[in-house]
Amino acid sequence: MLTTLLFPISLILLLIAGIGFVVSTLYRRAEKDRAYVRTGLGGQKIVLDGGSVILPIFQAIAWVNLQTLRLDVARSAADALISKDRMRVDIGVEFYVRVKPDAQSIALAAQTLGERTMHADQLRELVEAKFVDALRSVAATMTLADLQEKRADFVRAVQTTVANDLELNGLELEAASLTKLDQTDTQYFNPNNAFDAEGLATLTRIIEARKRERNEVVRATEVAIAQQDLEARKQTLAVELTKREAELNQERDIVNKTAETRAAAAQREAEARRFEEEARIASEQAISERKAEAQRVQEQANIASTLAISQRKIEADREAETLMIAQKRDVELANQDRQIAIAERSRAESEARALAQEARAKATSAEESVVTAREVAIAERERQIAVIAAKRDAEQQATAVTVAAEAEKFAAEDKAEAVRIVAKADADATLIRADAQARTYEVDAEGQRKLNEARNTLAKEIIEFEITKERLKIIPAALAESVRPLEKIGDVKIIDMGGTAFGGGQSGTAGGGGGGGTGSIPDNLLGALLAYRAQAPMIDKLLTEAGFAPAANPVDQILGAANAPAPSSPSPSKPGA
Repeated sequence: MLTTLLFPISLILLLIAGIGFVVSTLYRRAEKDRAYVRTGLGGQKIVLDGGSVILPIFQAIAWVNLQTLRLDVARSAADALISKDRMRVDIGVEFYVRVKPDAQSIALAAQTLGERTMHADQLRELVEAKFVDALRSVAATMTLADLQEKRADFVRAVQTTVANDLELNGLELEAASLTKLDQTDTQYFNPNNAFDAEGLATLTRIIEARKRERNEVVRATEVAIAQQDLEARKQTLAVELTKREAELNQERDIVNKTAETRAAAAQREAEARRFEEEARIASEQAISERKAEAQRVQEQANIASTLAISQRKIEADREAETLMIAQKRDVELANQDRQIAIAERSRAESEARALAQEARAKATSAEESVVTAREVAIAERERQIAVIAAKRDAEQQATAVTVAAEAEKFAAEDKAEAVRIVAKADADATLIRADAQARTYEVDAEGQRKLNEARNTLAKEIIEFEITKERLKIIPAALAESVRPLEKIGDVKIIDMGGTAFGGGQSGTAGGGGGGGTGSIPDNLLGALLAYRAQAPMIDKLLTEAGFAPAANPVDQILGAANAPAPSSPSPSKPGA
């Protein structure tokens, strides 16, 4: 019984499995982007959603692509479109088409297009002519400028034109994009074509007008640019001029300031120099006062010393006179002891002279020490002189001068003492010499008296001869003194008088001393007279001092020389002979 039950169940399961296999193998399901049209057993069925069993032998299906396809349509060069104004236009348009998702359109697309809906290139080849026709139709109604400016209108017009044609194939135009729009190159215009010829003419007019307009714009722009450049250049020059004026003003201010600074510096320097000069003058004045004071002190010392010496001399003279009177009174008695006294006095004189020489040496040493001290002080003073410490140096110099004056005073006192010692020694020596000279004077006086008596007995000619001899002794010295002013003469110009003179021959050379030459007698005479005349005052003076008569009148001498016969060989003249 169990076996009887298992058999039907297995059969049912087997049947069910077979049906499932058949259904899974023959069932076709429509996709989201694809639909199909089933034909055959049971008639035409459009499957857009869901699916159906397809019997391979009794039924067939045609798939239809529901996706949007992009179809590129481009016309350029020789295939370019012609616009309303007969211009060739290069156009590129992208059309986006699809099968309308309804049963009628799907069935129509499957019937008219078939598998082309699955391939964009095949579909474009089929419908491209419709798109080109729509483009040409719409482009013929619009000018090139309208195509450029009214792109949206152009696209809508094309869509409207091509939509009806696409519906016949179950298609719809979703959108159209104008991707390229430009004028075709003129090389593709055929001048023999009426449309192209008219387009070329219009294009030429437009191009030339635009060229002219562009040229006008360019020239106007150039003029405007040049004008702007000119204005900019003017402004730049104005700015540079202002800048240069500012620089010049600054340089002038700097120069003025520099000049003021230099003037102030020069003024300060002048004031400093003035102060220095005043200090120097004050210092020199103080030094001069100190020197004058020192000199006055020295002169007073010298006067005192001289006075003391004079007094000592007076006393010595008085004592000498007293001694001389006593000697005259006791001359007879003194003659006996004279030799002894002379010896003693000679010894005393020698001692006095030695003391005097020693005193003189001390005085000289003191003077040299004073001079050395003064020179050292002056050198030290000159070394320490400065502008800032002028007054201080003046005081130091004044102090130095004071010290020097005091030293000179002491030296003068020492000198006076030495002079007094010398005077005393001289007085003692005078006393000794007085005795010896007394007899000498007597003998000399007696001899002179006898000589004068002998001279008084001389003849007058001898006396004149002696006088003349003494005068001649002084002539060389007088000549030397008379020609001393000639040392200041810088140069002497000698003028050569050419030609003949006094009817004579060739002119000779005029010598400075009037010496004879190789010229004529008048030339030599003239030179000699000129030389003589130049020395005549001096010679006349000397001859007059010597006791001789002055020379004769020069005119008479010239006339006498002119009238005298010419000597055979003229001898040199000796001026002053």
